[in-house]
Amino acid sequence: MEKLSQEELKAYLMKSDEEFRAIAQKHAEYSRLIDAIESKPHLTATDEEEEQRLKVLKLRLKDQMQQRLSRHRSQMEVA
Repeated sequence: MEKLSQEELKAYLMKSDEEFRAIAQKHAEYSRLIDAIESKPHLTATDEEEEQRLKVLKLRLKDQMQQRLSRHRSQMEVA
């Protein structure tokens, strides 16, 4: 397979890798929830705690997606 850009590889994995797709969808869901919290005119302490919790979870998912992208890219280079 030819060398793909990061976005092309991500699009390829979204179509071909069910686990990657599930991780990306959860990442997008956390992003929407964070945006909803941040759009409030005033944040409560609970809102701020939830925002931080979601940001940590979202970052973990981003790391997982990056690992899968790197692993797939490495496999492509070997092939």
